[in-house]
Amino acid sequence: MSNLSNASALLKMTLPNSVFTGFYLFNGEELLLGPFQGGVSCVHIKLGKGVCGESAQNRETMIVADVTKHANYIACDSAAMSEIVVPMVKDGKLVGVLDLDSRLTDDYDAIDQEYLEKFVAVLIEKSYWNLDMFGVEK
Repeated sequence: MSNLSNASALLKMTLPNSVFTGFYLFNGEELLLGPFQGGVSCVHIKLGKGVCGESAQNRETMIVADVTKHANYIACDSAAMSEIVVPMVKDGKLVGVLDLDSRLTDDYDAIDQEYLEKFVAVLIEKSYWNLDMFGVEK
């Protein structure tokens, strides 16, 4: 948890347009709010619901240039205009997602995706994961 807390703080400090930088952790059934920087946020997200739920279900990074035009968007913060979500997978098991929201439309691109996916890979590799803690089957 400490690595995720520091990671969300680091991202918030280095991405000045961010209104949310944080993690949702998968408990085997749904995504639960984990360490984050930003305002009050959604606590539970079902797989397939919202950008986080879609990314988790499909295990693919999603970039939404304008959240007001995304049919499955869950509005947790009205200041958010664009979003990128990177799934977090350890040993073939979903453990959560990294979620970034920006106050600007079209704020994320393929370069952001590339580096955030590398960032998540380092977090996954260098952090201790007790998957039982999240209810994930081994």
